[in-house]
Amino acid sequence: MSKRRKNQRAAEDTPKREKVRDIFVPRPFEGLTDEPEWIALRELVPAASAPLRLAPALVEEYGDRPVILATVLPMATPAMTKPDGRIFIGLQRHLQSGDVSRDLAEALLCALRTEPGRSVPVPPLPGPGPRLQDVLVDGPLEITMHDGFEFWLDPGAGDDPNVQASLERANAAVYPTVKLTAARAAYWCQVPEKAHVRWVLPDDEDAALDTLARLGSAGTLTLGEQTRFAGMFRAHGRLVPVWDLPDGPSAVEWEEPLAQFAKRYAEALADPTPLDAADRRARQGLLGRQLTLR
Repeated sequence: MSKRRKNQRAAEDTPKREKVRDIFVPRPFEGLTDEPEWIALRELVPAASAPLRLAPALVEEYGDRPVILATVLPMATPAMTKPDGRIFIGLQRHLQSGDVSRDLAEALLCALRTEPGRSVPVPPLPGPGPRLQDVLVDGPLEITMHDGFEFWLDPGAGDDPNVQASLERANAAVYPTVKLTAARAAYWCQVPEKAHVRWVLPDDEDAALDTLARLGSAGTLTLGEQTRFAGMFRAHGRLVPVWDLPDGPSAVEWEEPLAQFAKRYAEALADPTPLDAADRRARQGLLGRQLTLR
């Protein structure tokens, strides 16, 4: 038999690996009670965590293991297990498919199948299967903000010089971020040269854009004197307006201005009248001021 024929025969005998089809889902967190907060933790917040509850079927199969949602894990890994049985799921990761919800659910399932304390293998493209909405008990997220990533560590782990050095590098990348109470999924942050307020709006993009346009044409789009509406970006099917703030005032001082803006926003959102010419011009201007994510 010729070499070419032999190679052809070998190829025919080798079972074909099924190609994983990737599907893009524009609103991966749709249906979750705290959809805007899921988006904010994934896109805006450097260091935070929140407990999650397993769906009853998973509790029955794997036990009621503690699961913690984290903005980011060491080396941006998708999941890790602790020797005491706790599971950490990372929202911000390097490899992902077109459906973030499916990715996170698969990371959780892989962690449940992994012996506590061992590394968790997670496929980059999980293919069809359960999503977050299927594997969790839905409800509001109880978010804890962190100044750094010490919440990753097991007791005594920080004594290792290598671990300490890695932790210091990770913490150095964390910019001060404060969760505001005036609106759900709104955060103040201090970046090197300025401060911002960023708010993940809970409404459909078109409705939110029309509402911002009404406020823009009325001249009420800022958070007060010396503030500037910097623009907005899209994140997982929701709009995120961004305001530039003057240096000096702390995060708490922006609670009342944001509360007043949220009131104006709610009133404009409820306005049933069509946009007038000024509103439409403002809408076009907003579309031209879209920011790059992060």
